[in-house]
Amino acid sequence: MKLKNSASILVTVGLMAACSTPEYILPGKRETLRSVNPQTVGEDVQTVAADEDTANVAQPISLPKQVNHASWSHIGGSVTHQVQHPALSATPQLIWSADIGQGNDRKHRITAEPVAAEGRVFTLDSRAQVVATSTSGQTLWTRDLTPPADKSDDASGGGLAVAGGQVFVTSGFGLLTALDTASGNTLWQQELEAPASGAPAVKGGLVYVASKDNTAWAVDATSGKVKWRLSGTPSQDGIVGVSSPAVTDRLVVLPFASGEIVAALPKGGARMWSTLVSGERAGRAYSLVTDITGEPVIKNDVIYTGNPVGRTMALSMSGDRIWTASEGTTGPVWVSGGSVFLISDEAQLIRHDAETGARIWGVDLPYYTKEKAKRRKAIYANFGPVLAGGKLWVASSDGVMRGFNPEDGRLVANVALPGGAATRPAVVGGVAYVVSRDGKLLALR
Repeated sequence: MKLKNSASILVTVGLMAACSTPEYILPGKRETLRSVNPQTVGEDVQTVAADEDTANVAQPISLPKQVNHASWSHIGGSVTHQVQHPALSATPQLIWSADIGQGNDRKHRITAEPVAAEGRVFTLDSRAQVVATSTSGQTLWTRDLTPPADKSDDASGGGLAVAGGQVFVTSGFGLLTALDTASGNTLWQQELEAPASGAPAVKGGLVYVASKDNTAWAVDATSGKVKWRLSGTPSQDGIVGVSSPAVTDRLVVLPFASGEIVAALPKGGARMWSTLVSGERAGRAYSLVTDITGEPVIKNDVIYTGNPVGRTMALSMSGDRIWTASEGTTGPVWVSGGSVFLISDEAQLIRHDAETGARIWGVDLPYYTKEKAKRRKAIYANFGPVLAGGKLWVASSDGVMRGFNPEDGRLVANVALPGGAATRPAVVGGVAYVVSRDGKLLALR
């Protein structure tokens, strides 16, 4: 009986299978499990995947005329985080160095890119000391912004901007301070209720700051009074030294540690739109960090921004995504000659097409301090790129500032940086200023 029942069951199953609907094979390209999975960003958005096997292409580039800039007011030189092609020698050499205070150590980092105006270069050390240095290397004044109730070692990180005879300073102590550029005297201070290590942005009589509790502030540049505040998405993550707003006449573009980009009206702070910069880098612990390390750069009515975990994107001024590339950026990009140049989260200098986001070439930068896989614990920091004197300059913590050909990425210049770099170069009056890891301002011409 058991054999007869089993046979009946098999016959029944066979008949059911014969009558079932044929398997439907989904159309489309088959991808392997290790294929890049681009973020879905809308039908009209081009997503460009990184491909390590893509051959580099030497592509001609038309660079704008070199300009001998008299000031460098914000990171990247201006409130939009970029200026036109600064003039610089093809082979700059160190002409002087000056002390600016404390350098990097295990708990403290120099994060402020130097700014310059009125024949003075302003720096912030790894604690809270601001120094004004003449263009010939003399210290003009110093100001310690450590609050009376705190110790200088209690906080680290901050940023600088200069405008209208004032230098504006953010700090890890949660203070926004305005100093007189000539004397260093404190004009006013505003408490921000949270650390603000990203650089401020100044335009139209207002100072814009994004603090690490994901709050944006607009403060009157003359009095220090708060004009408006705007809250972003809460986040517990954050990177010291980033989150600097970019400002135009129409919008202030605010980066938050949550990975959110918010555009608001400059005067009233009304939120116009927001978008999320999200990505991932498999196998990397830092992929858990959502902060915006590629502060927004605004060029030709396009916003370029990115994070450290495999995402760089171009946005229209209305917030629509134009393209997304699957490389992270560790600092603001540089846009020139129809190309976007960046330093990726995997230590490459990369050139993208500004219109489509397509990768043109990528070259390796110093990465691990020890090459053997079992001894890889620390990495070199690379700061840049800055287009100056017809070359892309990258300052590195290994003690070299490298110049690259923007057409094909060839290394064409090496300049020694005693102490190793802690910031991007700021190029003013034909001189590149770099802050070193040991607390020196280096001038190269």
